[in-house]
Amino acid sequence: MGMYLVSVDADEWFGTEEGGRSAVAAALNEELVRRGLPPYLSVPPPAEFVRGSGQSFEEKLVPPMESFTALCRELLTPDETETLLGWSVLVPVPLDGEIALPVPSAYTDDTLVASAHRVLPLAERLAAALELPADLPEFSDNLDLTCWFLDGPGSAPAAAGRPGRWARDADAAFYAAMYLRAAQHCLRRGCPLSYC
Repeated sequence: MGMYLVSVDADEWFGTEEGGRSAVAAALNEELVRRGLPPYLSVPPPAEFVRGSGQSFEEKLVPPMESFTALCRELLTPDETETLLGWSVLVPVPLDGEIALPVPSAYTDDTLVASAHRVLPLAERLAAALELPADLPEFSDNLDLTCWFLDGPGSAPAAAGRPGRWARDADAAFYAAMYLRAAQHCLRRGCPLSYC
């Protein structure tokens, strides 16, 4: 078990069956229209899974977050840290700030929606400070970052001696990479991401 961050396709976003997010989709669209913005309707349809295609996103939050939150405190303001870490749904919609919806999420009593447009520059700043390596997986179709950091080239034993601050703190590097790739995926594919 554990917590995962995953992309959401149109069937799940608008679906009313168990696990569907139609209540979130409807509440978000209502709030967007209330703010004079167009509703978010362009969620991509389900795509067949092909490893390395970049059509889906799935990562498991395994490492401890303490060193990453310390990095956020070091490099970001409290408001920026909240923007980066506080959301339960990430969308590719430009927003001035987060939107709180009175709809339960997987882990909270309400849903906090954030814009990938606001999350991406914060994640890029952390990635640059950590000097994330060039061979970091570009896509996260099936736990690619999780495996890279836990068992692959990014694991503590394998990273020892590699250049960059990231190699001295694989836990913080994992979360910086995860938020970076999540925001990139959200904007590239035009799909929401959510914790489950």
